[in-house]
Amino acid sequence: MMKGRSSSVGNYLLKQNMIMILMLFCFTKLGMVLGHNHVFGEQPLSKIAIHKTILALHSSASITATPLVLGVLGEDTEWVTVNVVSPEPSNDDWVGVFSPAKFQSETCPPAPDGIGWVETPYICTAPIKYKYANYSNEKYKETGKATLKFQLINQRSDFSFALFSGGLSQPKLVAVSNSISFMNPKAPVYPRLALGKSWDEMTITWTSGYDITEAIPFVEYGLDGGEKKLAPAGTLTFKRNSMCGEPARTVGWRDPGFIHTSFLKNLWPNLRYTYRVGHLLSTGRTIWSKSYSFKASPFPGQNSLQRVIIFGDMGKAERDGSNEYADYQPGSLNTTDQLIKDLDNYDIVFHIGDMPYANGYLSQWDQFTAQVQDISSTVPYMIASGNHERDWPNTGSFYDTPDSGGECGVPAETMYYYPAENKAKFWYKADYGMFRFCIADSEHDWRAGSEQFKFIEHCLATVDRKQQPWLIFAAHRPLAYSSNSWYAMEGSFEEPMGRDDLQKLWQKYKVDIAFYGHVHNYERVCQIYQNQCVNQEKKNYSGTVNGTIHIVVGGGGSHLSDFAASPPIWSIYRDRDYGFGKLTAFNHSYLLFEYKKSSDGKVYDSFTISRDYRDVLACVHDGCETKTLAT
Repeated sequence: MMKGRSSSVGNYLLKQNMIMILMLFCFTKLGMVLGHNHVFGEQPLSKIAIHKTILALHSSASITATPLVLGVLGEDTEWVTVNVVSPEPSNDDWVGVFSPAKFQSETCPPAPDGIGWVETPYICTAPIKYKYANYSNEKYKETGKATLKFQLINQRSDFSFALFSGGLSQPKLVAVSNSISFMNPKAPVYPRLALGKSWDEMTITWTSGYDITEAIPFVEYGLDGGEKKLAPAGTLTFKRNSMCGEPARTVGWRDPGFIHTSFLKNLWPNLRYTYRVGHLLSTGRTIWSKSYSFKASPFPGQNSLQRVIIFGDMGKAERDGSNEYADYQPGSLNTTDQLIKDLDNYDIVFHIGDMPYANGYLSQWDQFTAQVQDISSTVPYMIASGNHERDWPNTGSFYDTPDSGGECGVPAETMYYYPAENKAKFWYKADYGMFRFCIADSEHDWRAGSEQFKFIEHCLATVDRKQQPWLIFAAHRPLAYSSNSWYAMEGSFEEPMGRDDLQKLWQKYKVDIAFYGHVHNYERVCQIYQNQCVNQEKKNYSGTVNGTIHIVVGGGGSHLSDFAASPPIWSIYRDRDYGFGKLTAFNHSYLLFEYKKSSDGKVYDSFTISRDYRDVLACVHDGCETKTLAT
């Protein structure tokens, strides 16, 4: 994986050059901002030099896939058996899954700008996943036979399997299988709930193969056991030319289908609704999804039990073992499964950036939405923008790094709903009962005077702390404090320029907790302002809000990050493991935070905040209201 950061130019540059030599860091942006790439892993599909494939079909080689038809009972996920026979087996042989099933050169588009193929490649699209042929048979090199199991999801097209020799760097196509398909490849799948712009609104987004010229999308919903209503849905998509660079515009491109969003309005607070999404065909027939349910949001300020999950950098992984040879996101399924297991014990999720790490391989977005659908179809799944969603040179991102693989934010902004005024400016506020969340976009300028800085201040300033006492800030990159090894080597212990301006807002508006991802571990910082712990307490905070507690929750599933050897004085608890945070508001005066490990769901760190409204109003350093001497 690649992580981008920025710093000011000047004396800092000399120090950075020294670090670059030691750590093999790479400068990728000049001027006001410098970007750095930290190479910790590699998107597994990028290892395949698919455009270098040569044709080497062998009459004695074969590959077959069964069953031929998937999803006959309406399933959107199925296991497939692939039998491989090779007369010249090698441990470098691998099997790729292709969708659409036809992937030969005649399907190649014209060469993208700046690519200029010398000759059209035989294959110009990456597989959606792959396994080595010896994955399930250690004696494959001796026998030339293997049986592989693949788990496929409905991705709006048919599938075929191809046997390659020559490894990933010099692939030779040896055999191609029969094609298989879901019974209805266009079926609506993978619903994603999200809060709307109003407290009594829930949005439902899903994916299908139906354009509006073929079918009318809508949602049928109603209270449990009550009368059902219909709500219309809008339809969006994007094309290859919406991508900003490779591989998203080239071998990583895959048609995303159609993304539909419906807005359910005037919902009764706290009540449970059932729903299903549908497409009305021109024939009068309706294609239905499965049935799901959700609980409507509480009224802002409502005094009731409210529970929030928050984490970053989860990524995706394959339950069939595909793609995982680089150990790219080894904790992803643990986190997903733990959250599914605990689904009855929380109300909303915030995934603060770096979602599938598709890095320009568009098929991975479908696989991510499928992986989290048990969660996202039941509770609001709110997202933030990370470097692996947004960053690409010369596209307006704050960091001029290639971390998005040419996506430049388009898939994330289209496939998920979030209540921003402008989807390309990934910042928004979200009210949930006694919570106010101000979600920032660390991939756009947040400094004083910027458009986003003004939004952040407005979000923090407009909350009524009598009714919504718990004020939460979140962004992908650690804009405040982290003792991660690369920040420590710089001596900044933060995203450079991160807290320079923002800490004044956190202090002025008495932000309770700020959450971050980007760094793949867990760290809790003391209640702090301007590098100084303002409270000696570490577990049970009470009274005046003297500073903000900062927490890194970036251990959602991607490969882990190292800490500096010696923790700074402000670092209370560090854990290099996979996990997530949980906030529980019991009432207006008592908040519990817990850090849970994904491996077992147990609590390994926690603290409480207890206070009254007068404690929020109290004057603190750089957080006092203006006074007059008049009486």
